[in-house]
Amino acid sequence: MQLKIMPKKKCLSAGRVPLILFLCQMISALEVPLDHGEKAKLLEDLVQPPTITQQSPKDYIIDPRENIVIQCEAKGKPPPSFSWTRNGTHFDIDKDPLVTMKPGSGTLIINIMSEGKAETYEGVYQCTARNERGAAISNNIVVRPSRSPLWTKEKLEPITLQNGQPLVLPCRPPIGLPPAIIFWMDNSFQRLPQSERVSQGLNGDLYFSNVLPEDTREDYICYARFNHTQTIQQKQPISLKVISVDELNDTIAANLSDTEFYGAKSSKERPPTFLTPEGNASRKEELRGNVLSLECIAEGLPTPLIYWIKEDGTLPANRTFYRNFQKTLQIIQVSEADSGNYQCIAKNTLGIIRHTISVTVKAAPYWIMAPRNLVLSPGEDGTLICRANGNPKPRISWLTNGVPTEIAPDDPSRRIDGDTIIFSNVQERSSAVYQCNASNEYGYLLANAFVNVLAELPRILTPANTLYQVIANRPAFLDCAFFGSPLPTIEWFKGAKGSALHEDIYVIHENGTLEIPVAQKDNSGTYTCVARNKLGVAKNEVHLEIKDPTRILKQPEYAVVQRGGRVSFECKVKHDHTLIATVTWLKDNGELPNDERFTVDKDHLVVTDVRDSDGGIYTCVANTTLDEVSASAVLSVVAPTPTPAPIYDVPSPPFDLELTDQLDKSVQLSWTPGDDNNSPITKFIIEYEDAMHEAGLWHHQAEVSGTQTTAQLKLSPYVNYSFRVMAENSIGRSLPSEASEQYQTKAAEPDKNPTAVEGLGSEPDNLVITWKPLNGFESNGPGLQYKVSWRQKDGDDEWTSVVVANVSKYIVSGTPTFVPYLIKVQALNVMGFAPEPAVVTGHSGEDLPMVAPGNVRVNVVNSTLAEVHWDPVPLKSIRGRLQGYRIYYWKAQSASQRNRRHLEKKILTFQGSKTHGMLPGLEPFSHYALNVRVVNGKGEGPASPDRAFSTPEGVPSAPSSLKIVNPTLDSLTLEWDPPSRPNGILTEYTLKYQPINSTHELGPLIDLKIPANKTRWTLKNLNFSTRYKFYFYAQTSVGPGSQITEEGVTTVDEGKMAGILPPDVGAGKVQAVNPRISNLTAAAAETSANISWKYEGPEHVNFYVEYGVAGSKEEWRKEIVNGSRSFFGLKGLMPGTAYKVRVGAEGHSGFVSSEAVFETGPAMASRQVDIATQGWFIGLMCAVALLILILLIVCFIRRNKGGKYPVKEKEDAHADPEIQPMKEDDGTFGEYSDAEDHKPLKKGSRTPSDRTVKKEDSDDSLVDYGEGVNGQFNEDGSFIGQYSAFAILNHKQVGYLTTLDEKLGHLQVLHPLLPLHPHFSLCPKTICANSPKLACFTTCLLVTGPLVPALHP
Repeated sequence: MQLKIMPKKKCLSAGRVPLILFLCQMISALEVPLDHGEKAKLLEDLVQPPTITQQSPKDYIIDPRENIVIQCEAKGKPPPSFSWTRNGTHFDIDKDPLVTMKPGSGTLIINIMSEGKAETYEGVYQCTARNERGAAISNNIVVRPSRSPLWTKEKLEPITLQNGQPLVLPCRPPIGLPPAIIFWMDNSFQRLPQSERVSQGLNGDLYFSNVLPEDTREDYICYARFNHTQTIQQKQPISLKVISVDELNDTIAANLSDTEFYGAKSSKERPPTFLTPEGNASRKEELRGNVLSLECIAEGLPTPLIYWIKEDGTLPANRTFYRNFQKTLQIIQVSEADSGNYQCIAKNTLGIIRHTISVTVKAAPYWIMAPRNLVLSPGEDGTLICRANGNPKPRISWLTNGVPTEIAPDDPSRRIDGDTIIFSNVQERSSAVYQCNASNEYGYLLANAFVNVLAELPRILTPANTLYQVIANRPAFLDCAFFGSPLPTIEWFKGAKGSALHEDIYVIHENGTLEIPVAQKDNSGTYTCVARNKLGVAKNEVHLEIKDPTRILKQPEYAVVQRGGRVSFECKVKHDHTLIATVTWLKDNGELPNDERFTVDKDHLVVTDVRDSDGGIYTCVANTTLDEVSASAVLSVVAPTPTPAPIYDVPSPPFDLELTDQLDKSVQLSWTPGDDNNSPITKFIIEYEDAMHEAGLWHHQAEVSGTQTTAQLKLSPYVNYSFRVMAENSIGRSLPSEASEQYQTKAAEPDKNPTAVEGLGSEPDNLVITWKPLNGFESNGPGLQYKVSWRQKDGDDEWTSVVVANVSKYIVSGTPTFVPYLIKVQALNVMGFAPEPAVVTGHSGEDLPMVAPGNVRVNVVNSTLAEVHWDPVPLKSIRGRLQGYRIYYWKAQSASQRNRRHLEKKILTFQGSKTHGMLPGLEPFSHYALNVRVVNGKGEGPASPDRAFSTPEGVPSAPSSLKIVNPTLDSLTLEWDPPSRPNGILTEYTLKYQPINSTHELGPLIDLKIPANKTRWTLKNLNFSTRYKFYFYAQTSVGPGSQITEEGVTTVDEGKMAGILPPDVGAGKVQAVNPRISNLTAAAAETSANISWKYEGPEHVNFYVEYGVAGSKEEWRKEIVNGSRSFFGLKGLMPGTAYKVRVGAEGHSGFVSSEAVFETGPAMASRQVDIATQGWFIGLMCAVALLILILLIVCFIRRNKGGKYPVKEKEDAHADPEIQPMKEDDGTFGEYSDAEDHKPLKKGSRTPSDRTVKKEDSDDSLVDYGEGVNGQFNEDGSFIGQYSAFAILNHKQVGYLTTLDEKLGHLQVLHPLLPLHPHFSLCPKTICANSPKLACFTTCLLVTGPLVPALHP
């Protein structure tokens, strides 16, 4: 019997007393048990509304590679029926062949592994379980397939960074379902080491507080692991190179245009700055019960350390964890009390910074009291209570049998008061299932609770005359499981005529169980349980026996024993004489070693030959069916008197091998063992050699015990035997003994036949019989041969036999095609035949099929798929094993181009006897032909007649190309090539375009239809200097195809830019008291930007423009504006980079505009026309060459006449067109000069009448680089002296027309020409001046529009 120990409480342990589980449930609501068992049989006539017992989770993410199983299990009497809704409407599973419902259950199984897609079944599902007593509903189950998308393709430029600078490597993983787990590894799939300096953020980015040379590597790879589908996606590797200051200067000089560069800051120590989050404060919202994760990552040198505090509070000690080197603070099981301000502190030796995160904890609904089932009798009252909490406070709504209670059938016994339903004077029709829904913006709770109105007599479910046995002085529990409606009252009586038991000595639990807290001998006897309600009475008797406890009278005692000695532990036990006691010994709380040195008798444990490992705790455990007691003692093992350590080794080889009792098939071998070397021999291994067939190879013959020295060996006939023996102990195996004398056995007939017998034809008229031959050892005698026999399986022919030599194949010729044969192969030698062999079945050879499949039909499913049917070929005409049918199909001609050239044939094979198949991957709007052939093991049969079919139109592919040509101020021309695969007749093109402003925001989308016969279109009335994005696709009658995108930019309106000049302040307007610069704007292109502003203040102000990379701490770069213009062009910018810019005035301290930020466009492939192929350029070059030739002739004549060649005449001769300012759009210089610069430089226009070069006549301060402000001139207006050359000087990306004065030894600046592109190459000639302001400059001939050559006298 079972001892039942139970505390005094309302519910008893279900683990100890399974029957009491039902009684625990009945405390809150009387419920009909529906499980199998005695109780269910007693109540099988009772009804109960449905109860949902199992359902899928609310947010159910499925694996799209497996079948979808949406669980819904329910119990009830009668068993409930099930129905489903999908997305709020009825889901008819009978109409979908892929959807089935599990028998006896509501669980849906959607078979998407054979066909179908998981996305088709994405939606919100709800299950309803219904019987005559009501309907229970499941949660809304949102079914979504998991997704593990690939990374978008991107080109990652290598990163070069100065030692000590911060860095963030972005991960930006694809958005999957559920979200991916991010980690960084290298090409060898080794995790990248992380530390306080380098760590991964919660968003997956890799943060470097400062970089070190050891961070240089080319394989920073971000991985995204999607656990649901067990897939890992990989980002493109990122290359990082960390260099010193010296290396940095070399890199800037050599590779600036090829490398992404992250600032040239100093690597000196600096205080911390937060990389994430930004600013001084941020906010975070989390749901109750989740894990709150707060993150702060800082950069600085030395590496900052992160600390966390909670303002006005302390962090919960048992729920707070620090991750990622204390950069992440996590609080598990977060609650509303965890709301507040958290502060992260970043600190190093140079400073400390703080960031405050304001945390708000919200809460989805959670239960305070969920509704519980009610079992009432007619006329009784009751309540269903549904109480939930959340933040914000959840709204409570009620449903009846799955329908809102407001529209459910009226029940006069029911009244709803907020979160409570009050029932009064219920009747049987009041039975129903009620649903309580508590919801707020963060989620919902749904609970089913039934009201079951029953009128039932009391029933006692505990089996009658149950016997309970309990140990004295322990509590006793006597069960009385009951059922009835109304709920019965319980009374207990002792003896046949005893009085009712009362609470002073006994405890009667609400589930009917009687508890005797301290059972004594006089509590033994018979007890009666009585259950009463107004409908009747039920009784049940149980019996109680009190037993004596088990005791250990003599306990084992502590012992100390020498190694190799003997020890004995005693354990004497006394127990109740009616119970059976068992004594078990344990060592260190485990079983005793399985060793014969340990012996156990009635009261003792004895250990002999004690070893060191025997030391430990020995426990004696005495138990009965009702109780258990134990006692322990410690054994300590000590070393005996030291003796010399023995030498252990493998045994020495056996010797003196002798053969006796030599018979035909046996012999006795005896030997003498060698020395065991202090480790007993455990076994002997015997091997043999066959000197006749396999000389030198030894084979295993037998093994015998280490105590034997003889062995009876079984032998095979016709073998020349030699034997050898090896000994083995616990150390290992000995060397082999010397070989015994040879003994040859007599020959005999074979005792086995060859194996692996097969019959297969290689030709249509033969049968090839093959087998695995016997080896020499198996031949049993000389003259081994084989008897090969065969006959047709389905005929009455006699066996045909032939004897062949010791081979492995025989060919039977002249057989009919593909006929089954019976085959057998028997071994024989000079002594006789082997036993009768087994018969196997084979087939003669196959031939090609004779008949083609007939009645070939084609059903075109869609533009890329067709289904083919055919009639099977008669089996006799196949002439072999049917392997399947093969379809040959090919594209006969294009329906749009009528191209009659046959393309390559494609083949699809369908296994077995299948008579239909699908042809995928067809091209739309095409003519195809096909035929079908049957296939056997020999090959293909004849082809069926060609069957032609056509595919309908489809949507076209994207246009082959899209180019933007001839950009002007207000128009762009688009040229394109038609789609490579029109897949039908093109009906029209659709062009959509929209402008992109300087912050990369897209403007309104404009839609334009273009006839299908066009390949060029010009868009007019566009905005100047504006980037546009174009979306272009073709259409057929089926619909639009794939689109191609492109971007283009209209040219700059220089007239409008010049017109931005501020109005004349003195022209009748009040002059501003405080000068200011406002309305600073920037229009950016790929590598340049037009900066404009509005100025209010004094006249004759010289402006300058300062700019730099946004977010960088590098110094501002400064450019001087020519004159007092209110616009300026910045050149040589990096594509796709954000810049900051501001404008200031020279000579006015603090007179600077506010900063503006703009971003250059992404790098785009150049679409410029090759200038060398243009007619106007070739003509211009010819004219220039002609002018140079004329100049050289005049120079030669003048020199021969001895006359002078003044520079002024040189200038006049070439003032037009080479030295004039030209504009880029018409082949001339002049962009970004002021209004005066737009006029051509006529003769004498460079100098005023006083023949001096004034400073204000130059647009740049390079005039100051000469020896003085004023240059010296001759009377004819030319410069003093002769000049060796004219050249274009590139200074700060501005071109200047210069000349070298060989007499004075310095440069003369004639006129600034135009800004130059930063990528112009410089020639290796260097000119140095003796002015302290002018360094050495490299000069060359630059091509910017027309060629400006050097002029040599």
